[in-house]
Amino acid sequence: MTASLTRLQSFYGALDTHSLLRVMIQEEFKDKITLVSSFGADSALLLSLVAEVDPNLPVLFLETRKHFKETLDYVEELRDLFGLTDLRMLTPDEKLVNNIDRSGELWKTQPNRCCWLRKVEPLEREMKKSGFEAIITGRKGYQNKDREEMDSIELFDDGVYRINPLVAWNKEQIREEFAKRELPAHSLVAKGYLSIGCEPCTLPVKPGEDERSGRWAHTAGLAGAQKTECGIHIQEVPNWDL
Repeated sequence: MTASLTRLQSFYGALDTHSLLRVMIQEEFKDKITLVSSFGADSALLLSLVAEVDPNLPVLFLETRKHFKETLDYVEELRDLFGLTDLRMLTPDEKLVNNIDRSGELWKTQPNRCCWLRKVEPLEREMKKSGFEAIITGRKGYQNKDREEMDSIELFDDGVYRINPLVAWNKEQIREEFAKRELPAHSLVAKGYLSIGCEPCTLPVKPGEDERSGRWAHTAGLAGAQKTECGIHIQEVPNWDL
């Protein structure tokens, strides 16, 4: 391990977003850090901030083969806008897909297993292949209760650091920065999609609901509680068989 969590949090835990990104990308994890982006509702902001530090930073997009066409179009729009030179489209292992989800409808009955197949396994494979030690995420503390206690720097049980530069940002700050930077919005935001994942598992958000309530809404009756995370950024490993 290249650094201890205690040291990183002590030295850099209170840094502002720009300073945190700079030191993580250029110093602490130089050539060993990547950004995982959903190219969703707020993704343009973090991509813009990262590109200012290093447009050559590897950006990983989990191309699950289940995305909205609008999201795939947004990927290309932001790639060109920010001059991203190392955008990697991570796809599911075709042999696994044929063995586990040949019909393409695993999301209906085993959503955790579908997320493992289409997100977790491809990311783990790329992390191992490229030797990345840290991931920059776009998670915000206000998004749901599971994210309220996040730190800006975390170390997961898999030995990979999660850097969360937007953890303390609120909705108004994000809106203001979008406007200030004249960032293009994901076209589905205007239709009420405030958190955007795979098309079968994403619904518009109703007034008064948290912005991630439209994610995996169909799972509310499958295992007693609605699924809230895909699994790539949670410490406790879910039951992948669900």
